[in-house]
Amino acid sequence: MEKCVDLKISSNGRFIVKQDGAPFFWLADTAWELFHRLNKEEAVEYLATRASQRFNVIQAVALAEFAGLTAPNAYGRTPLLKNNCGDFDPALPDVGGEYDYWSHIDYIIDAACELGLYIGLLPTWGDKFNIMWGAGPVVFTPENAHIYGKWIGERYKDRDNIIWIMGGDRAIENETHRAVIRNMAQGIKESTCGKHLMTYHPMGGNSSSDYGIHGESWLDFNMIQSGHGGVYTKNYEYVQKDYALTPVKPTLDGEPRYEDHAIGFDAANGYFDEHEVRVAAYWAVLSGALGHTYGHHSIWSFATSVSDYYTNKAGYFPVKWRDALHRPGGEQMKYVAELFMSRDFLELTPYQDLLCENYTGSNYMSAAKGKSYAYIYAPNGLDIKVNMAILGGKSVLANWYNPRNGAYNFAGIYRNKSVANFVPPSCGRNNDWLLVLDISDII
Repeated sequence: MEKCVDLKISSNGRFIVKQDGAPFFWLADTAWELFHRLNKEEAVEYLATRASQRFNVIQAVALAEFAGLTAPNAYGRTPLLKNNCGDFDPALPDVGGEYDYWSHIDYIIDAACELGLYIGLLPTWGDKFNIMWGAGPVVFTPENAHIYGKWIGERYKDRDNIIWIMGGDRAIENETHRAVIRNMAQGIKESTCGKHLMTYHPMGGNSSSDYGIHGESWLDFNMIQSGHGGVYTKNYEYVQKDYALTPVKPTLDGEPRYEDHAIGFDAANGYFDEHEVRVAAYWAVLSGALGHTYGHHSIWSFATSVSDYYTNKAGYFPVKWRDALHRPGGEQMKYVAELFMSRDFLELTPYQDLLCENYTGSNYMSAAKGKSYAYIYAPNGLDIKVNMAILGGKSVLANWYNPRNGAYNFAGIYRNKSVANFVPPSCGRNNDWLLVLDISDII
């Protein structure tokens, strides 16, 4: 496994790279309740499994969503003390006694680092500054947000495996919200001297760029939540929009449709499966994303029952979290990283002009290319008509990449002129394929 090192934005502003300039392909899992719900042994079990599956970022929340201030963690500890008014106060983290709440977070962050995993660390879930539909309570003000930011930044300033994620599934709706986020971010940046990268996790159907913060200096890259509202949500459109913004900043889908999540939050609609998970990943990266985040409905919550332990709604979580660790969509995410890291990822540029024709809806094809290669994704295995002259060189070696198992099928050698029609090995739902074209001078 690779050692965690400080990360930075690439020189062209499109990617995350290591300090030596090597590409960092973000492959994350959403584990929002990790610190709050799991004990040491369970956390290591989860982290080790994800590391073995080639994930390299785990997104988790310090002040968790569901009763994160009042329900204790696995060791009976909560994160904050109350002030003289009887309110939980972010300026008063509870660090007293043996193995406090924050010591448990320390342990998990360090265990992740030993496994080569970065923690996408949310200082708080968003209901603590903008309650909207959440339970809250709202505890942040612009003043204590800066104090808390400086404190948590100071605590983790020397960790090499931290990426900060502001927000937490909530919008910035007014200037108070904006000041809370800006002050917290600035507090962290001051304590860490800008050591770590930082982004913002928005509410569903949005990008961080929708909140007027794209140009702020603390925001190093954008994050999208394409969400769980419907089948085949066009997350590529969110990426394309961010990709066109100035100043140039990287972007990714940090919360797409989760595997085994009820479509539109209603089990009557069925559940998202591995095919829709794969489609979201390849649509996003081929549209210009710096990587991708996977999610499973029972993992983010670490569900121990098939009922929602907050609403007692039967069937809300269709499997328990340990059973969810090896669901097919999660297992197949490593093939996303393997493909894009098999060639010079930092050259990859969205290039829809490779397609002579495209389809709509779930059949939409995404295309991108580097200097000596190209990828085209066919979500349902329909024929691909390619404008070969765009590729340059004399010819290409064509292969079909199977996103279900990472295998290549040789498709032939083609001259780079006129239009070529490529027929995938199979078609239909759950028969997605990537056409991989490597420029050659064989003929």
